[in-house]
Amino acid sequence: MVIVTRIRREVLTLPAAELGPDNPLPPLRPLDEVHRVDARDLEGLPRDMARGLGYAPLRSLLPVRVRDGYGRNREPRSLDALVIENDRLRATVLPGLGGRVVSLFHLPTGREILYRNPVFQPADFALNGAWFSGGIEWNIGATGHTTLSCAPLHAARVPAPDGGQMLRLWEWERLRDLPFQVDLWLPDGSDFLYAGVRVRNPHEHPVPTYWWSNIAVPEEVRVLAPAEEAWHFGYERRLRRVPVPSHDGVDRTYPLNSPYPADYFYEVPDGRRRWIAALDADGHGLVQTSTDVLRGRKLFVWGNGTGGRRWQQWLTEPGTGGYCEIQAGLARTQLEHVRLDAESEVSWLEAYGPLAAPPAGEWSQAVRQAEGQLESALPRARVEEAYAAWRPYADTEPGEALATGSGWGALEVLRTGWKLPGTPFAESTLGEAQEPWRELLRTGSLPAPPRAEPPGETLVARHWRDLLETAPATAHAEYHLGIAQWHAGDRAQAVRSWERALPLAPSRWPLLRALAVADEDDGHHERAADRYADAFADLCREDGDDGDRTAVRAALGRETLEALLRVRRAADARAVWERLPPAVRKRGRFRLLEAELLLAQGRRAEARAVFDAGFEVADLREGSRVLDQAWARLTGEPLPARYDFRMRPDSA
Repeated sequence: MVIVTRIRREVLTLPAAELGPDNPLPPLRPLDEVHRVDARDLEGLPRDMARGLGYAPLRSLLPVRVRDGYGRNREPRSLDALVIENDRLRATVLPGLGGRVVSLFHLPTGREILYRNPVFQPADFALNGAWFSGGIEWNIGATGHTTLSCAPLHAARVPAPDGGQMLRLWEWERLRDLPFQVDLWLPDGSDFLYAGVRVRNPHEHPVPTYWWSNIAVPEEVRVLAPAEEAWHFGYERRLRRVPVPSHDGVDRTYPLNSPYPADYFYEVPDGRRRWIAALDADGHGLVQTSTDVLRGRKLFVWGNGTGGRRWQQWLTEPGTGGYCEIQAGLARTQLEHVRLDAESEVSWLEAYGPLAAPPAGEWSQAVRQAEGQLESALPRARVEEAYAAWRPYADTEPGEALATGSGWGALEVLRTGWKLPGTPFAESTLGEAQEPWRELLRTGSLPAPPRAEPPGETLVARHWRDLLETAPATAHAEYHLGIAQWHAGDRAQAVRSWERALPLAPSRWPLLRALAVADEDDGHHERAADRYADAFADLCREDGDDGDRTAVRAALGRETLEALLRVRRAADARAVWERLPPAVRKRGRFRLLEAELLLAQGRRAEARAVFDAGFEVADLREGSRVLDQAWARLTGEPLPARYDFRMRPDSA
C-alpha cells in the first residue's frame, strides 16, 4: 500500500482580534459558571447521573488566570496551522489555539463539513474567559469550555498504525492536574478523520475528570442520534427529561425550532452504537462516532430568539450563516464529572466524516437510515479495530516537533519524576512563568519579582502549598501561600498569611486586593471598598499616573469601581475612574461602568447618552444579564437589539 497521508505546516490568515494579556489578578472569587442544576431537579434523577452531578464540581479557576485582554478590533492576522491530508479529506488544525480542528474539507465533493468560522473572535465562554466558535474543540477539565481554548498545545509527528503519520497534540490540564493527548490521522483512502484520545491520572489518588468533543456545524440541519429521549438543560438551569424528536409540539432536532439557547443530552441506550449526525435538507452533512467509552451525545442550539441571534452575530461576521454544536462526552451530560482512579487512564477512538442520508420524515426511520449509511461507510467493528490498532502507538515517542505548549507539564514532571510515554514534557519548555517555582523546588525559597512587576502566577495544589509553608516567610511567599490556602478552603489562614505579609511588602496593593476579596466573601462590603480604594491608590503611587502597566491598572480599577459602586460611594468611584488610562476608559466594559457611575451620581441623561452612543463589552460573559439589567435601571423602554444577549425567558 502506498501511504499518501501528509502533514504540513500552513499559515492561515483571517480577520482576527488580538488575545491581549491575561488578567494579572488571581481569580479568588467562586467560579462564575452558568451550567449548574437547580436543586429542585436533583430528586428523581438516575442514580449514576445524580452521583456525577454531585462529584467534585469545580469551585475555583486557580491556578489558571482569566483571559480577558482581548477586544473586538479584527485585522488580518496570521495563525500557524497544521494540515493533515489524504486523497479524501483535509483537516486544518490550530495548535496555538487549543488544537482546534477549524476545517474538515471533503475533497471529492468539495464540501466543508464543519462550520468554519470566517473570523477569529474571542468571547467569554471558556471557564477562564477567551473562547472562539467553530470547528472541533477538545474540552477537558470541568463543566464548560476548557481553559485551553485559546492556549498553545504541544504538537509533533508520530507513526500511525497503518504505517503513515499521525499528528499528536498534548498538554497538561491544570485545573485537575492531568496530562492528555489527541492523536489525529487519516488512513489511506479513508473518508474519516480518526482521533485517538487518552487522559492519564499519574497521581496516587483518584481525580475527577471531564471530556467533551464539541463539533460546530451549520445550523440549517436536522440532528440525528440513536435516542428516543433527551435531557434538556437551558440557561434557566432546569434539567428535565423530554421526548425526542418533539416536545411541546415542536420538533427540536431542527436547531432553529427552539426559541432560546439550550442543550439536549441524548439518552443513547446501552449497547447501541454511539454516533450523532447533522444533515442538511439535501441529506448531506457530518457524522461523529466513537468507541463506547465516549458515552454521551448532545445537541446545543442557539435558537431563533433575539438573544441567540445576537450571540451568533457577536461570535462571527454579521451576514454569515449560524451554527449549532453536536457533541460527544464521557458522561450522560456535561454537568457531570467521572472518577479516574489513581495511576490509571481512560482512552477511546473517535471518527469524523461525511454522511449522506435522508434526514426528514419519521424519526425512527430517519435514524435507522442514517445508522445504516454509517455502518456501510464505517462499520462499528472497524472503529473497534482501529482503536485496538492505535493503542500500542499511543506510547510512541513523538518525532519532529511541530508546536510547543506550556511549561507547566515539565514543571510537574520535574517535581515528581513521572514517566509519561508518548507525551514528553521536556525541561526545555520551562519558561519565565515556571522559573520561580523551579527555584522553590531547587532551593526551598520562592524568589520575588522586581518591585514594579505583579507577583506572578500561584500554584495551589497540595504539594506546592506544602513547599510554600516551609519556605522562608517573605512577603512574596506569604502572599502566594495565602492564595493556596484560600484555594484549599482555609480562608481564615489565608487572611492571616496576607496580614502577616502587609508590613513587610514593598508592594502592598496585591495583598490589599486579596484582603478586599476576603472581606467581600464575608459580607463586609464597606471594608472591602476601603481596601480596594487603598490598593488602587497604592498601585497608582507605585506606578505613577503615566505608568504603562495597563493590564493591572484596568483589572484592579474595574474591581475597585464595582466595589465602591456596590456601597454607593459614587464620589470615590469617580476619583478612581479619573485615574484610569484614557485607553482603558474607552473599552466597552468601562463604558458600561461609566454609565452605572453616572447613574449613581444622579446624572441619568448622561448615563443614557453612553448607551445611545453605543459600546461593546468584549468580555461579556455567557449568560450575563448586566446589559439588560443596567438598561432596566436606566429606563423602562424596550432593550435595544444591539444590547440584547438574553439567553433565557425573563420569567425564568
